[in-house]
Amino acid sequence: MSLSEDNLRNVQAEAITAASGSNLALALRVLPYGRRNDMRVFYAFCRVVDDLADEPGLPMEARHAGLLAWKAALGTQSASAYDPPLAQPLRAVFARHSVPLSWAVEVVSGCEMDLVGTRYRTWEDLRKYCYRVASAVGLVSARIFGGRGCEVYAEELGLALQLTNILRDSAEDFSVSGRVYFPEEDLLRFGVEPGSWVKSEAAGWRALMQFQVARAREHYAAAVSSLPATQRRVMVAAEIMRKVYGTLLDRMELDGFRVWEREYRLSRRRKAWLAATVFARTIVATAGQACGPLEKLPYIERV
Repeated sequence: MSLSEDNLRNVQAEAITAASGSNLALALRVLPYGRRNDMRVFYAFCRVVDDLADEPGLPMEARHAGLLAWKAALGTQSASAYDPPLAQPLRAVFARHSVPLSWAVEVVSGCEMDLVGTRYRTWEDLRKYCYRVASAVGLVSARIFGGRGCEVYAEELGLALQLTNILRDSAEDFSVSGRVYFPEEDLLRFGVEPGSWVKSEAAGWRALMQFQVARAREHYAAAVSSLPATQRRVMVAAEIMRKVYGTLLDRMELDGFRVWEREYRLSRRRKAWLAATVFARTIVATAGQACGPLEKLPYIERV
C-alpha cells in the first residue's frame, strides 16, 4: 500500500528525528502520540534549516536560497509548488496548535545569522541569536506540548540550553567554521584570545567559563521560577531537556571545561535515567491535578 505525500513526509520527519540522536528526540518520547508526531515534524524542520546553515558541501548561494525559500513558505498558509519539503505538514502542525508562523521565521533568521557572521560583540547581540535558534524553538514546542502561559519559561529555558550548547561545542565551532559564540566583551574582560581554547587551556579560560556558567544558571533558574504549577505535567518534555542539559553543564564544570581534548556528551543510558526520573517525579508531584494531555499517559515510550 502506497503512502500519501503527507504521510510520506511525516515518515521522513520521524526518520530525521530518530537519526539525530538529539536530547530533544529523547524528550519527545514522553509525549502523547499525536503531539509527538507533530513535534517530529517541527524538529525535522529545525534540522533542515540548521543543515542549510552548517552543511560545508553546499555553496553559500544555495544555503541562502534554501533559507529564503523557507521564509517565503512560512509567510503564507497556502501551499505552493515552490515549497520546501515538509512545509505543508509544518503549516498544518502550526495551525493545529495555534502557533504563529512568525516563530518559525525567527528560527530561520537565526540560521541566517550563522551565514553572515560568526562573532558577537556583546551579550545582547548573542542573546538575539540565542533567542532565534533556541527560545523561538521553545515557544513553538511549548504550544505543541499543550502548554499555556509558558512563554517566559520557554524563552528563558531556550537561552539556558543554547548557552550550554555554546560551552560544549566551543572547540568544534572554532575548529570547523571559525565561529566564536562568546561575546567579545567577555573575551576581553578575561583576556582570552579567540580560538585559543582549541589546543590547550588558555589563560583566563576557566574564569571565562565560570562567568558563562553563572549566566546560564541564571536563565535555568528564571525558567524554573516562571513555569506555572498547572503546566508542569504538560511541559514534562521540556523539563527533561532542562535536567539533561543542566547535568551536562555540571559535568563540564566539574571537569574544568577541557573542550580541547574531550567531547562532552551524556550516555544514552544516563539520559534515559534522567528522563524517567523527571517523568516519575512530575507525575507524582501533579497527582490529582487536571493537567491536560499527559493525564492518561501510562508509560514512557521505550528508549
